[in-house]
Amino acid sequence: MSRQVVRSSKFRHVFGQPAKADQCYEDVRVSQTTWDSGFCAVNPKFVALICEASGGGAFLVLPLGKTGRVDKNVPTVCGHTAPVLDIAWCPHNDHVIASGSEDCTVMVWEIPDGGLTLPLREPVVTLEGHTKRVGIVVWHPTAQNVLLSAGCDNVILVWDVGTGAAVLTLGSDVHPDTIYSVDWSRDGALICTSCRDKRVRIIEPRKGTIIAEKDRPHEGTRPVRAVFVSDGKILTTGFSRMSERQVALWDTKHLEEPLSLQELDTSSGVLLPFFDPDTNIVYLCGKGDSSIRYFEITSEAPFLHYLSMFSSKESQRGVGYMPKRGLEVNKCEIARFYKLHERRCEPIAMTVPRKSDLFQEDLYPPTAGPDAALTAEEWLGGRDAGPLLISLKDGYVPPKSRELRVNRGLDTGRRKTAPEASGTPNSDAVSRLEEEMRKLQATVRELQQRLDRLEETVQAK
Repeated sequence: MSRQVVRSSKFRHVFGQPAKADQCYEDVRVSQTTWDSGFCAVNPKFVALICEASGGGAFLVLPLGKTGRVDKNVPTVCGHTAPVLDIAWCPHNDHVIASGSEDCTVMVWEIPDGGLTLPLREPVVTLEGHTKRVGIVVWHPTAQNVLLSAGCDNVILVWDVGTGAAVLTLGSDVHPDTIYSVDWSRDGALICTSCRDKRVRIIEPRKGTIIAEKDRPHEGTRPVRAVFVSDGKILTTGFSRMSERQVALWDTKHLEEPLSLQELDTSSGVLLPFFDPDTNIVYLCGKGDSSIRYFEITSEAPFLHYLSMFSSKESQRGVGYMPKRGLEVNKCEIARFYKLHERRCEPIAMTVPRKSDLFQEDLYPPTAGPDAALTAEEWLGGRDAGPLLISLKDGYVPPKSRELRVNRGLDTGRRKTAPEASGTPNSDAVSRLEEEMRKLQATVRELQQRLDRLEETVQAK
């Protein structure tokens, strides 16, 4: 009688732990838009989620620690004239976020320290180039100020946010139908796309050439998602001909047959994949599901190993994924999701059970830090580089806030109402500055007088 050997893995017992009620964000009105994006984006400082708004599009940005009930009058980012469909934090600046909207524009915003105190209506830069709604925005993982957007005009634009100009265009000759997903490779040299024409493509965006292509990775007609994983592989989620949800792993050099193909269930929600390159774990979060599945990817057959599943009673309207540097390493937390309910945002921590409170080096190899490895010019010139790695041994300390530098003189995508960048400030701005200078001088004089009186008192004693 043969004995079945259980595969050894340090992630076999990973479990999900939902946050307590006082650590959730309560009374938030999550967007009702029927679009297959996560509706949520998080980083070590802020959580942002697309919310319901009348007369335009808006999203909410809250400091990570500002949990509990959210005031219904809390200020929002509300510069779009139609619903917001996707948001993404810049990986190299925790105060910069991009948004794509049904109004055909992409806007880049700068969030002040501590969050918003007033509604934010003016973006740092407006990127105009799409002719239909913009449903996907993704930042370049290693090059500074490089942003990709995909619209329902079947066009992908790559922007240099520093100049506000579209520097690369992949037109409808590359994607003849609606683009479902776009993902950068780890070094940002390639992109992987899935399209309504039932093809997954791997593209070199600077040359506009298709490196590899797979027709019908899943037989069903529902949307397919594709992401890069380790060692030149891609992972896709889709549906079988019988409408069963599937996950598949592919070698980009041999796309004829999948390395692994697994059927999951018969739910109808699109599966959103999130890959962690540090642990080689991929998390599958379904829109409308009440569960999160996770798999480990290895270099040997059968390549894709089911680990476990986190389940809860309520379904998720969307989900955000925290970068590794925002996790609590002293609690062996290897991932954290922000699950959107109809009126609530609930953090869910994925934890490896360990008895020791010491730093677990095997769980936290050096991870992508907040510094860009390349400038936009270097990347456009043909250079590639992996992310600059940092150690989480002593915990992550966020750097000082960095200003997003935009060359207004070259900003072709700015709002029409913006003043010309002629170098001459207008009279209203000058008068406001002069008034503020007078107030500061008066304050300095008053402080000096108080200091003189204090010195006299000390000397008298």
